[in-house]
Amino acid sequence: MTAAAPQTPFTVVITRPAGQSGELTEQLAAAGLATLDFPLIDIAPVIDDAPLRAALASLERYALVVFVSPNAVDQTFARHPGIWPHALPIGVVGPGSVHALARHGIAAPEHRVISPVVSAADEATSFDSESLYAALEAALGETGFEGKRVLIVRGDGGREWLADRLREAGAEVEAVAAYRRVVPEPSIGAWARVHELLAGTPHAWLLTSSEGVRNLQELAHDHLNAGEIAQLKHAPLVTPHPRIAQTARALGFDRITVSGAGDERIVRALVELVAAVPPAVQPVSSNPAHSPAQSRMTETNASTNPSPQPSATAPLPPNQPFTPYEAQKRRSASGPLLWLVVVVIACAAGVGGYALNRKVVRTEQQLTQRQQANDTQANELRIKIDQALATVHQSDSQVAQLEGKLADAQAAQQALQQQYSDLARNRDDWTLAEVGQMLSAASQQLQLTGNTQLALFALQSADTRLAASDSPQAVAVRKAIAQDIDKLKAAPSTDLTGLAIKLDNAIDHVDSLPLSGETPVPHATPHAATWADTAKVAAATGKPRWEVWFDEVTHGIGQQLTSLVQVRRIDHADAMLVAPDQGYFVRENLKMRLLSARLALLSRNQTTLKSDLQASQAALARYFDASSKDTQMVIDLVRQVDAGSAAVELPNLDTSLQAVNQYRNRG
Repeated sequence: MTAAAPQTPFTVVITRPAGQSGELTEQLAAAGLATLDFPLIDIAPVIDDAPLRAALASLERYALVVFVSPNAVDQTFARHPGIWPHALPIGVVGPGSVHALARHGIAAPEHRVISPVVSAADEATSFDSESLYAALEAALGETGFEGKRVLIVRGDGGREWLADRLREAGAEVEAVAAYRRVVPEPSIGAWARVHELLAGTPHAWLLTSSEGVRNLQELAHDHLNAGEIAQLKHAPLVTPHPRIAQTARALGFDRITVSGAGDERIVRALVELVAAVPPAVQPVSSNPAHSPAQSRMTETNASTNPSPQPSATAPLPPNQPFTPYEAQKRRSASGPLLWLVVVVIACAAGVGGYALNRKVVRTEQQLTQRQQANDTQANELRIKIDQALATVHQSDSQVAQLEGKLADAQAAQQALQQQYSDLARNRDDWTLAEVGQMLSAASQQLQLTGNTQLALFALQSADTRLAASDSPQAVAVRKAIAQDIDKLKAAPSTDLTGLAIKLDNAIDHVDSLPLSGETPVPHATPHAATWADTAKVAAATGKPRWEVWFDEVTHGIGQQLTSLVQVRRIDHADAMLVAPDQGYFVRENLKMRLLSARLALLSRNQTTLKSDLQASQAALARYFDASSKDTQMVIDLVRQVDAGSAAVELPNLDTSLQAVNQYRNRG
């Protein structure tokens, strides 16, 4: 009679990040399976999220956004509280990312979500970068990526296959990190539960990422002994992707089941795995003295001797049937012979049974010895196998570590190659940016100092710098630079220093200019007229002497009267209204006008210069004596500055700067 031990529920160890296995746990519980949360990866925000926020702030620049995982979706929308553009397509790898987008309000038909297509049997070939690219190519066309900007949101690191393939298709790919993966430290209670499972409790491990497999390998070497590590390597593993299974197989795990992506497929694979494991029921014998060796001997005898063997003790003869006296008397003669035959047979049976028993004992001893020898050899072989497996596992661990380092080196090499490609692709951009800086500096110097030679040298240097590029944009910029070079060569040269000196001389002479009302009047000095000889004059002219004398007297009186009165014309009556103490303010006002004109001349302010010069000329003509040589000199200086100021305004470099700006804004 046998007794069955109580059935222990099958336990599934879930290694997803904390908080991301709620729906899966509910489905496993509905299927009758127990679960243990044992996260092997923690999701943490990136240290510097400035690139992600900058990309989200300018989504209008992109023609497609790709999320590589549900974590990328959640971390991105945690930093993007705004409304997602309806016209911007989104590409995701699997159904988990589709559900994550739906949680944030991104779903068809309002938004266009592109993911790998599921067949009619609800089975997809795989949910990875290759399948996503095929779906994107089918949705957008083979030439739908040329010249388009694509944003890939992922974790720190990861595969570069999709980005490289999109670049080969002609897209400008920008990858930003939305989260980072860190290795967690499970709690003491979780490790205690793992020790119980590895001691013999039926269980299976669910590993959903290659990085989780490597983290399990590292944590196992830190917290488990050699026997538990061996049990872990022989425990059933369920993975959603063949690439994860390949990583686990390389690390020494030998019982791997690939379920496919999606919680439903994972639950179905685990249920089938539990159904394939037979219940552990051990038979219990009712006779405690019955040893395993005797059981093996009994089974061996039963298999080698199917026919019953006589016992070592002769069986008792059967009861004789009752017969009448006459019949017994007739058979009395044959009775002794019959008894003799029975005795002989009984003796023969006893001897045969004894011999057979001895032979069975010897056979059992030989079997026991052989069994012991086989057990010893098996133990030695098992020890050697365990040692070999430990060596192989150690080698696999080292190989896995080397593969991880090789993958990191390849990722770094790909990043360097990408940077080199970006630098090579943006060589024209760097050249145009350098030319733009040169032209901007030359334009500022031209406006501040008026040095046309320096601006001309800058334009010629920029033209030489662009001569090495064959792009159409560079040719257009060179044409604009050639136009500005011609304008600078045709611009007249202006002697600003000489004009400023003339204004300084005019300012110095203002204090000595006479006002119209302050012109000194020359006074006539009366003196006695010299009388001519009247006799000689009368003889020469034929006039009488008294007439000659009268003419001389009247002429002398007229001269005396003329010296007493002077008549002068003043065109502006305002000059006569200026009081003597107000002349100081008139001169200071004129000097301020001339100083303002000097500043406008040096700053090349044509409008202010003309206004100040005209006001100065008007003041000189209204309030100052125009007949004075000093006044005429100042008026002449102001007129010379006014005539020379026509060439003060210089050409600008707006044509070249506008061409450079158009090239920068071509996208």
